[in-house]
Amino acid sequence: TVRGIEAVFTGYPPSASESVVKRTKSRRGFFTFAQALKPHGYRNYFLYGGDPNFDDMGSFMLGNGIDELIAGKAAYPEAVFRGSWGVSDEDWVRKAHQVFTEAQTKGPFFALMLSTSNHTPWEFPEGRITPVGPAASHDNAIRYADYAIGEFFRLAKTSNYYEDTIFLVVADHDSRVFGADFVPINYFRIPGVLIAPGLTPAREKRIASQIDLLPTILPMLGISVQSAAIGQDLFADGLQGPGRALMQYGNNHALMVGEDVVVHVPQMPAKHFRYQNGALLPADDNPEMKKLALSYLMLANDLYEDQLYKLPESDLTVDSKKKLVSTK
Repeated sequence: TVRGIEAVFTGYPPSASESVVKRTKSRRGFFTFAQALKPHGYRNYFLYGGDPNFDDMGSFMLGNGIDELIAGKAAYPEAVFRGSWGVSDEDWVRKAHQVFTEAQTKGPFFALMLSTSNHTPWEFPEGRITPVGPAASHDNAIRYADYAIGEFFRLAKTSNYYEDTIFLVVADHDSRVFGADFVPINYFRIPGVLIAPGLTPAREKRIASQIDLLPTILPMLGISVQSAAIGQDLFADGLQGPGRALMQYGNNHALMVGEDVVVHVPQMPAKHFRYQNGALLPADDNPEMKKLALSYLMLANDLYEDQLYKLPESDLTVDSKKKLVSTK
């Protein structure tokens, strides 16, 4: 999940190291959606039904642009259901609607919301869905998550903020990523839905990555926003080609452009494949693509080690309660 947060919230490319959410040099001043919007008067929220200290998420958020954490038991005193991972998704979305309704009266806001329902032991309130088979199952947890997302949009559509808000609903990862391939590409395909005022319904047919979502959304806001993201705006004029994706599987790193895939495995030469019919098939070497794949891998490392993935002259101040109060 922290890999998904890393990609969607920061636009940072994957590396062979741990997610930047858990690393020390990215604790403060690291570029995020929230950092980009804070200079424009946005108030930034992180809403999660579980413990904000899990995977060091809370400290990463507060050090990198989030103003308020709404997470943990105390944030949901009237929860209808509490499970092993925290409050139910319906409690989480109803709280979000309450927060957004109040926030929009004060100015623009950004929120990152993280679901908890799709984890073992598959706990959720009774009577919300019609279970198929044993109630506590992966498939039923998905049905419940879908129910809760629907509940959120039902509430949002009654609000004053709905028509002025861009919504992104995206998976952090597949339900389970495994396989004998160097990178099991079929398990990296995830859904993403973008809902926004005036956006014409369409399906993006090119390959895209989670790191493309932030640079796609920022230009939609109608303001001039500084960004450190290296992804591409999927709506940009002149964007050509089949698209590309970056994937990290253990220590293995892959760049996919159309059906061409280059995989870097530690202590081995780079390998070139064609991805067809769900399988990686050996292909003739493409030196330029191998060089490009290596550059993405090295860039992720260098940006972190040299602490360059940030806005120019970023200067964050944190008060004694660990809430971000200013940025210069």
